[in-house]
Amino acid sequence: MAEANMVIPSTPQRSLGLRQFLQLYARSKSALVAALLVGLIIIVAFAAPLLAPQNPYDLQQLSIIDGQLAPGAQSSTGIPFWLGSDDQGRDMLSAILYGLRISLGVGFVSVFCAAIIGGSLGLLAAYRGGKTDALIMRLVDLQLSFPAILVALMLLAFLGKGIGNVVLALVIVEWATYARATRSTALVESKKGYIEAVVCLGLPLHRILFRHLLPQCMPPLIVISTVQIARAIALEATLSFLGLGVPVTEPSLGMLIANGYQYMLSGEYWICFYPGIALMVTIVAINMAGDRLRDVLNPWTR
Repeated sequence: MAEANMVIPSTPQRSLGLRQFLQLYARSKSALVAALLVGLIIIVAFAAPLLAPQNPYDLQQLSIIDGQLAPGAQSSTGIPFWLGSDDQGRDMLSAILYGLRISLGVGFVSVFCAAIIGGSLGLLAAYRGGKTDALIMRLVDLQLSFPAILVALMLLAFLGKGIGNVVLALVIVEWATYARATRSTALVESKKGYIEAVVCLGLPLHRILFRHLLPQCMPPLIVISTVQIARAIALEATLSFLGLGVPVTEPSLGMLIANGYQYMLSGEYWICFYPGIALMVTIVAINMAGDRLRDVLNPWTR
């Protein structure tokens, strides 16, 4: 009788409604603040032309006379430089806002493209199995065996500078992570009855993969993408700092840090310090928001 009354624990629910998701996410105040900060950074970055007092990419608005002004000083045209200016006469506040646009744009676009390519290959490897699975996963193992920064440096040394080349290099570096994560989830899902049912219905391969199998793999992909955005931003900043990223005429946060690094010991700290703070806050906020997202979307931890 005791055994008959025992309740076997059920498998945790995999899906969440929007309201329940928001309630679970808001339980962590620090993560909620981080998510709001990420949203604010995105809004400020893409509204840079409306908020920035100067277009730092327009060479006609730059004057060497205004170079290396301290925070709070006024330019020759009367515009206050609240965060000072760099050696080219760029307003640091405007440069940071425009630099955020490039850093966030590179991060989001590269992660989106890498997720599509890696996710598709991971689904195909899990569903087909056999030689297809072995070939794709050996490519993944080969890709992951090299340090990401080394691969990106070699690619950009061959391709040259440019935002498009940076995005391409980051996609080549990051696709393998999505392929492995998608394959591990798809292997479990492909053995379930609903996949066998749609196969028996004779549905085409692309519909089976992207209509029925992909939605079950989305939670881990969303979590990985959130973390990878921060990693892509950091990689782009590293490449730009080393002089192989975006061109000097359109500096990202990494390029701004590189431009001001040589002035750190001369007392003009603001040229390097404020872009570094902006980069650090952006990466930390995205990582904190992503960590909480992982906890909420993981049915075993929520």
